[in-house]
Amino acid sequence: MNVVAFALGALGWTLAEYVIHRFDGHGMKGKTRFSREHLAHHADPTYFAPTRDKLIAASIAATVLLALTVPLVGWGLGGAFTLGFVLMYGTYEVVHRRIHTHAPPHAYARWARRHHLQHHHGNPGLNHGVTTSLWDHVFGTYQAADVVKVPYRRAPQWLRDPETGRVAEPYAADFAILGRAPGEA
Repeated sequence: MNVVAFALGALGWTLAEYVIHRFDGHGMKGKTRFSREHLAHHADPTYFAPTRDKLIAASIAATVLLALTVPLVGWGLGGAFTLGFVLMYGTYEVVHRRIHTHAPPHAYARWARRHHLQHHHGNPGLNHGVTTSLWDHVFGTYQAADVVKVPYRRAPQWLRDPETGRVAEPYAADFAILGRAPGEA
C-alpha cells in the first residue's frame, strides 16, 4: 500500500508541475513571484531560481502535505505520498535544468528536450509538462514537435556544433537553429 501511495505522490507532483507552470508561471503574467521567476527563465533559459528558494518550496510542500495526509491516512501512507511528491519535485528540478544544460544521454532525455524546447521556442501556451506530457494530453495542451526551431542566441551549448555553431549532427533530425552564428556571413 505504501508503494501505491508513493506512486500517487509522484503522479500528484506531475499534476502540480503542470498546473503551477500553466496557471501561475504563464497565466499570472508576472503578477506573482513564481511567475516573474518563470518568465525570467523564458527570457534567458540559462536562468534558474536559486536552489535555496527551491529547497524552501519543497520544505513547505512537504509540511503542508504531511499536515493534510497524515490525519486522513496515517503516517505510513501520508509519509509515502509526501515522499513520492517531494522526490518527484526534486527529479523535475534536475530534469528541467539538464534539458537546458546537457546533451541528452538516452531516449527519454531526447524526448524531454524536444517537448520542453518546443514549449520555449514554439508555443509557450502548450507543452506545460516537463517530466511528462500526460497532463498536456489530458487538458488538450500537447503539441508534437516535428523539428524544434531554436533562435541562435538561445540555443543551448549542447545543441551547437562547436566548430560551426550550427546544430550538432546527433540533433539535426530534431532541431534547427535559426539566425546566424557570430562571424557567419
